[in-house]
Amino acid sequence: MLDRLRPRQRTLAFFALLAFGCIAILAAALVLAEARLDQAEARQAFIAAGIIGAFGLLGFAALMWFVFDDMVVRPMERLAAAMQAHAATDMRNGIDPDMARHLGDLAKGAAALTSRLASARAEADANLARYTSKLATEREHLTRILSAIPAAVLMVSPDHRIALYDGHAALMLDDQHHLGLGQKIFDYFDETYLRAALGNLARSGNATLDQQIPTADGASLLDVSLHNLGRDQGYMLSFPVPREASPARPVVFDFAMTTRTETRDIQDVPLRDLTYVVFDTETTGFLPNKDEVVQIGALRVVNGQQAPGEVLDILVNPGRPIPASSTAVHRITDSMVKDAPDMVQAGRRFHSFARDAVLVAHNAPFDLSFFHRYAPKIGVKFDHPVLDTVLLSAVLFGITEGHTLDELAQRLGIELLDKHRHTAIGDAIATRDIFLRMIPMLEARGLATFGAVVNEIRKHKRLLPDMNG
Repeated sequence: MLDRLRPRQRTLAFFALLAFGCIAILAAALVLAEARLDQAEARQAFIAAGIIGAFGLLGFAALMWFVFDDMVVRPMERLAAAMQAHAATDMRNGIDPDMARHLGDLAKGAAALTSRLASARAEADANLARYTSKLATEREHLTRILSAIPAAVLMVSPDHRIALYDGHAALMLDDQHHLGLGQKIFDYFDETYLRAALGNLARSGNATLDQQIPTADGASLLDVSLHNLGRDQGYMLSFPVPREASPARPVVFDFAMTTRTETRDIQDVPLRDLTYVVFDTETTGFLPNKDEVVQIGALRVVNGQQAPGEVLDILVNPGRPIPASSTAVHRITDSMVKDAPDMVQAGRRFHSFARDAVLVAHNAPFDLSFFHRYAPKIGVKFDHPVLDTVLLSAVLFGITEGHTLDELAQRLGIELLDKHRHTAIGDAIATRDIFLRMIPMLEARGLATFGAVVNEIRKHKRLLPDMNG
């Protein structure tokens, strides 16, 4: 049973047992002494002394627990959390020994260890930089080649999810839904026709098949070339684009997706295999049932990294004047949102952007409440799985620690620039960086799947409600 308790709860239980044990010994001694007394007045004095002694012992034990908790247990929890953060992430700043100064050389030893770890990582990064530079050059070269070809290109994994797309494809297909890594190809091409074409390609025994396939919305009929990439490697689609078209985005790809298989139950999916949309909003105030959204910022994270170019940063017309007190925080004025889309249009774009993804936010109930309020007008449901960095912080660092965005950034060695703070996209970037550093820390605690993490954060529902139903 004690294994389920956190260190602070264990020490509290220890001091409580110690206090009650002392009280029991005191009571037994008084009972034995009272048995030898003949005077009633003396018995009453013994009873009064026992009561006073019991309360005195309880108070003293509580005081000792408070001192021990403040000087030993909480510093040990902070030190352990800091060491886990350094072990599981690429943090470069060392541990401050003052956070556990009452632990003597333990804090200094931990600081020295993490400093050496940071040096080793710096050496490894220097060696890796040469190879990443080469890969970046090759990526730019690939982008230039594909951009010069008057055709849109999509690479699709065996489970029919997009693993590569170029700017031409985004330009041609974005009007249906936001085109992004991990999205289902059937959101863009008619599923019945595409599956039939893939069947024809497999039966033909050829590497390529040309066939007309309608888009998912039925608005266009495209001349598509299907290319078989080999067993368990998926397939590629290419189709012509208008000559005047120019790429809206560079080539975006993640070849690791071609080796993934779809898992139906999200509870069993590893955290690193999930697609996330990290988002934030800026509003006219702090009342979700009355105030309005003025800005939405969101980023897609695929396979544990930011998907290049997959960013949503839009202003929203709230349909009312923005209070000066709110403008002082997020610096958004009435003139800036005058021609911006309203919440119905903006919410529809966000819903398309976040399709089939886990939503991640800092204090998610606040931001999501605006979208839930407008869901009937938008005509969609925001029923995505959700992870909240406030609750994740409580899991990793304890409920008594600070869980603001600034406190988490400082704790995890993430720099927050003042010019980006309190902008929707700036806070979304900070939340993304915090969340990505939390993933290896959660894994180190044995919380490697979405279901395991949700079960753990529900233990802290007093702090914030869990948004997963």
